[in-house]
Amino acid sequence: MISFLLKGILRDRSRSLLPVIVVSLGVFLTIVMSAWIKGIFSEVIDMNAKFTTGHVKVMTRVYAENSNQMPLDLALLGVNELKQNLEKDYTDMEWVCRINFGGLLDVPDKNGETRAQGPAAGKAIDFFNNPKEVERMNIVKSIVDGTIPKKPGEAIISHEFAEKFGLGLGQKVTLFGSTMNGSMLFKTFTVCGTIRFGVTMLDRGAILIDISDAQLALDMENGSTEMLGFFNDGEYDKLKATEVVDAFNTKYSKQNDEFSPQMFRLEQQAGLEEYLAMAENMGGIMITFFIIAMSIVLWNTGLLGGLRRYTEYGIRLALGEEKKHIYMTMIYEAILIGIIGSIIGTVLGLGMSYYLQEVGVDFSDITKNINMMIPPIYRAAIYPDLFYIGFIPGLVAMTLGNALVR
Repeated sequence: MISFLLKGILRDRSRSLLPVIVVSLGVFLTIVMSAWIKGIFSEVIDMNAKFTTGHVKVMTRVYAENSNQMPLDLALLGVNELKQNLEKDYTDMEWVCRINFGGLLDVPDKNGETRAQGPAAGKAIDFFNNPKEVERMNIVKSIVDGTIPKKPGEAIISHEFAEKFGLGLGQKVTLFGSTMNGSMLFKTFTVCGTIRFGVTMLDRGAILIDISDAQLALDMENGSTEMLGFFNDGEYDKLKATEVVDAFNTKYSKQNDEFSPQMFRLEQQAGLEEYLAMAENMGGIMITFFIIAMSIVLWNTGLLGGLRRYTEYGIRLALGEEKKHIYMTMIYEAILIGIIGSIIGTVLGLGMSYYLQEVGVDFSDITKNINMMIPPIYRAAIYPDLFYIGFIPGLVAMTLGNALVR
C-alpha cells in the first residue's frame, strides 16, 4: 500500500506539491534557525570563556563579590604555589594567571609633556612563556600593526586609541593608576603593536602587557586578580566543571576567610547561567512554533485538497471502502509527504547552515555600541541534532494538519 500511495503522490503533483513545499520550507527554517542560534550562543560562550571567565575561574571570595570594580587589593596571592597544586590535582586542565586592571593612558609630546589622555582597560597575560594564551585570545590575528610584546616594557594598545591620539609603533605611553598597596602607579611602556578584536568592549582603550610587567608595576609579586582553568580538549563540560569546582572549594575555600580562593564555573559568572538556559530552550520553542504554524497552513491546505478530492472519496465509499480505511490512507499519505518534505528541507537547511558556519553574517555596524562580549560576525554551528530535528515539525505538522481535516 505504501508503494501505491507513493506513486499517487509522485504522479499527482497537484495534491502533493504545495504540502511538500510548505513542509520543506518549515524544516529548512527550523534547521537554519536552530544552527544559527546554536552557533551564536556557542560563540558568545566560547568568547567569554577565552577572554574573561575561563571554563572555571579562581578568585578570592571578596574579589568575586566586587569583580566589576577590579579591586587589586583583593587579588590572589601565592599564585605560583596554587597553580602547582592545581596542575597536580587536575591534570586534564591548563591553568593560567591573569591580571585585570584599569587606569589612565598618558600620551606625551616631543617634550615629554602630556599631549593626550584616555581611560584604559588593561589585561596582563603570559606573553613570554605561554604561546597558548596568545593563541587562545586570537591576539596575533587581531593585531593591526606591529607584533606581540617580546621583552619587558612593551605593550599592545587598541588600534582605535592609537588612531585617536596619533600614536605610532615605538612611541611611549605612560600608565597612571594605583598599585595593589594603594600607592600611585606611573609606568611607561613602549608601543610594540596595535590591536583590534572587533568587539567594542575590548577595543576601547585596551592595553595588553606581559603578566611579569604587571606584577612588577602593580606591586603584585606572586599575585594575580584571577586564575583561569581550561579543559585540555578546549570544550566546556558542565559536569566535569562542576566536579572540579566542588572538589576545589571543599579543599581550599574557607567560609570564614574572605581572602581564601574560591572557584566558579563558567555559567556562574557574568550572568551566563541564564544565557545558557535560554540557549537550551530556544530550540524547543522554535520547533513548537513551526509545528503550530505549519499545522495551521497544512490544515487549510488539507481542507482545500479535501474539497478537490470530494468526488474521489465518494467513489471510494460507493465501491465499499470503509471510512476508517480512507482516513488511514490519508494519514499514511501525509506521513510520506512529511518524510519527503523533511528530507528536502533538511538537505537545503544543512547546506545553508554550512554556508553560515563558514561565512557568517557581519553585524559589527549594529553591535558597535553594545558593551557586551559578543562576536562581530554571527555564524551557524552544525551539530548532530540537525540531521533529524527537522523531521519533528515536518512529520508532526503534516500529520496533524491532515488529521484535523476530518
